[in-house]
Amino acid sequence: MNDAKKQAMSTLKIARGQIEGTIRMIEEDRYCVDISNQIIAAQSLLKKANVLILKQHIEHCVAEAFAEGDGKDKLDEVMAILSKLIDR
Repeated sequence: MNDAKKQAMSTLKIARGQIEGTIRMIEEDRYCVDISNQIIAAQSLLKKANVLILKQHIEHCVAEAFAEGDGKDKLDEVMAILSKLIDR
């Protein structure tokens, strides 16, 4: 596992803790705005992890595919993911 994947894994584990804490907040009937802020924080962590994974993919898989003369499919995959991120 490379550094980018390790960072993504760590970030996802933090997000998991954030989500579990948010669930407890809802169960405890905490203030809605505080809950919403925690959801936004978890979303931010998920986005950060996704960027790390995509960066790693581009630097390794896509670069390797282009070096082998077959990068278009890999590039199309990345563009499809980016399109999903932008459309949200």
